[in-house]
Amino acid sequence: MSRIGSFADDDVYSWAAKSPDLGGAIANFSQAVYTKNRLPMRTRELARAVIAQDNECVVCANTRDADGPAAGVDEALYEHVLEWRTWPGYSEQERLAAEFAHRFATEHTKLRDDEDFWSRCSEHFSEELLADLAMSCALWVGMGRMLRTLDIGQACKLTLPSRA
Repeated sequence: MSRIGSFADDDVYSWAAKSPDLGGAIANFSQAVYTKNRLPMRTRELARAVIAQDNECVVCANTRDADGPAAGVDEALYEHVLEWRTWPGYSEQERLAAEFAHRFATEHTKLRDDEDFWSRCSEHFSEELLADLAMSCALWVGMGRMLRTLDIGQACKLTLPSRA
């Protein structure tokens, strides 16, 4: 049951009316993450799914992109998310994005100081892609934790808008 209103278990939007200015701003940020992101969709989706697991956010774990199948994002990507270190179906860039996302959510200062990680990362990501990944992770950690903490929308299965 939501901690800030009586919303249906599958309502992930109505909470924004409790803070319309901030709710609208976060909606705009979220839309930009999903429609303006320069990361390959598989890389973005694996990073998002890793944070969903770290946040224990059901709505985040159940979310899928409308264009996912056309971009090579299949259910196997999500089914193996907890095996991001070892599953052979992930590319090295995807694996690094998953590591970044996990560590961003769980040990950000250790990540900041890990020169080995940054060396490996620079082989697969431009500074621009890293900026997109970091800002995306900021959205996912914050929103996922908010939704989970306030018990909002935890029965939802969202489909993200296409990049059109």
